[in-house]
Amino acid sequence: MDSSLTGVYLPAGDYRTGSKFQVYGKAIKIVGAGPWFTRFRPPSGQENTDIGFRADATANGSTFQGFAYFGDYTARIDGPGKVFDFSNVADITIDDIWVEHQVCMYWGTNTDDMTLKNSRIRNTFADGLNLTNGSTGNHVTDIETRATGDDSFALFSATDNNPGEQHGNVFENLSSLLTWRAAGVAVYGGYDNTFRNIYVADTLVYSGVTISSLDFGYPMHGFGASPPTVFDDISLVRAGGHFWGQQTFPALWVFSSSKVFQGIRVSNLDIVDPTYSGIMFQTGYSSPTTPLNPVQDTTFTNVSISGAQKSGDAFDAKSGFGIWVNELPEPGQGPAVGSATFTGLRFSGNAQNIRNTTSTFTLTIT
Repeated sequence: MDSSLTGVYLPAGDYRTGSKFQVYGKAIKIVGAGPWFTRFRPPSGQENTDIGFRADATANGSTFQGFAYFGDYTARIDGPGKVFDFSNVADITIDDIWVEHQVCMYWGTNTDDMTLKNSRIRNTFADGLNLTNGSTGNHVTDIETRATGDDSFALFSATDNNPGEQHGNVFENLSSLLTWRAAGVAVYGGYDNTFRNIYVADTLVYSGVTISSLDFGYPMHGFGASPPTVFDDISLVRAGGHFWGQQTFPALWVFSSSKVFQGIRVSNLDIVDPTYSGIMFQTGYSSPTTPLNPVQDTTFTNVSISGAQKSGDAFDAKSGFGIWVNELPEPGQGPAVGSATFTGLRFSGNAQNIRNTTSTFTLTIT
């Protein structure tokens, strides 16, 4: 191999591949003519073909830029189907990528100091992108998703493959549209992570933003107290839905569950026309009388909630609330537990601005 070469240029065309590329040995640049022109596709006549890229640490510093992956997935298959399926790598740039009909665009397990930017994610069967297992210092910016089949943008502080804490990640300048399963943005544990300038609209069954300490049965870090997890300049429009039986979801869902829930800072939040409610507080229980973890050290600043109306459907009794402290979220569970503080709270056009019939949750509004 000529050591002076830095990578490969892929001119315009359709590139049919039947498996993933493995990148290793040195940092390289894989650059196409742009996602309209350089298009990867699976072989004709197949379904659910696992194509894309893996890399190992010898390729740290690589760049993937300017091409599209149009897949052939017809069902969700957990495991394959991730265009960028990366583990234990760092300092890689993914720029100007278009992905459709895959399971995920990006799944990062213990990936550090990555840059993911200027990309489009369409019609996936699972997450648009997910950072997990000790992924730190990553920058996700200027990406639009449409019709993802799980969380569009997710951060999950699981420890099943790496015990490290998850911190120092920045998600900014993002749009999530028409998510058909799960949330536009979902954050499960970690600390010192920032989510800002984000627009979520028209979720079909779930919240626009999920802030949750549910571990899904995986080992996981809860939320750290300091530095806090920050959400700033968030717009949620026509978000929420119903799923998992009779449960309704709000535009923004605060769910304290199997791990510690703390250190949450939400500011400059605008919720417009939520499907059922604007903000819902909920707590998981290990038995009907035993809550798992309370909501604590959680503040909201400069929040506007408008247009939360009665739904008129089978879930009408669970609708129309600007803020709902859920008193009985699911059969066999109890009311939300903990507290939250709001400063600069504004309501307009809601059927009921605040519903809190519990003795277990305190809302402080200043």
